[in-house]
Amino acid sequence: MPVKERNQSAQALQVHGRLFLIDCGEGTQYRFVQEHVPMMKLDSIFISHIHGDHVFGIFGLLSTLGMKGRQTPLNIFAPNNFGPILKFFLSFYGDGIPFEIRFTPLKMKAPETVLETKSTEVQAFPLNHGIETFGFIFREKEPMYNIRKECIEEYGLSLTEIGTLKRGEDAVRADGTVIPVSAVAYKPYIPRSYAYCSDTAPFPEEATWLSGVDVIYHETTYPSEFADEGKKRGHSTTLDAASLALKAGAKKLIVGHFTSRDVPRKVFEDECRSIFPETFLADDGDVYDI
Repeated sequence: MPVKERNQSAQALQVHGRLFLIDCGEGTQYRFVQEHVPMMKLDSIFISHIHGDHVFGIFGLLSTLGMKGRQTPLNIFAPNNFGPILKFFLSFYGDGIPFEIRFTPLKMKAPETVLETKSTEVQAFPLNHGIETFGFIFREKEPMYNIRKECIEEYGLSLTEIGTLKRGEDAVRADGTVIPVSAVAYKPYIPRSYAYCSDTAPFPEEATWLSGVDVIYHETTYPSEFADEGKKRGHSTTLDAASLALKAGAKKLIVGHFTSRDVPRKVFEDECRSIFPETFLADDGDVYDI
């Protein structure tokens, strides 16, 4: 339900210059403007499910992109039942959309790669929410090695040797000289990962599928006292989300999608941190650097 303290579900994720939007609740395009996020640079949109608080903002966003003259194609990954919604929109407003919309319906029963770029892999996986609902995992690929500039001249590295070393292989010269990767190169970063899980009740495979993910965003609709209601409505409690993060070995847990009931925010925080101390409550406009 709408509340004055926060907007509906929508997250922007930037990975190596690519901008991804995860869910598109009511008013998302206004949040782009307010937070100075360049909506014209959107690469792909990922919709978890078609409940209104996760999708009612997409008509306005697509229309605005059209009015701004976007020409580059836009990817949309969403459950199969989003197809008729998109068709309805285009049947009335398609003339104002000068760019191609590439809709990929999600139908998997276990994690599958749905998008792959030079630096990133995105997987979708089913959640447990009564209707078709999917979560998403964004993972950086292993980067190539960077060559230390001073070593190029010191070792007299050729272009072929540089290419070999960047791939993580030792360079071996005709005379048998070996130039080890460890002496001249380094990894620019350790691959990072982010998972988005909203909305879902707990299910056995979730921790396994999210194993090793650095940062998990997980819905925490209810505090523990409403556990029965959570099961009935296909949602998680504070303790459900925190236990999941602990089992998955996450480094950080961000929780949101709180009930509109008058429950103090500290209740959510305290209950989550009783199991997983590195828990943070999501606020509109928060920026997390993974």
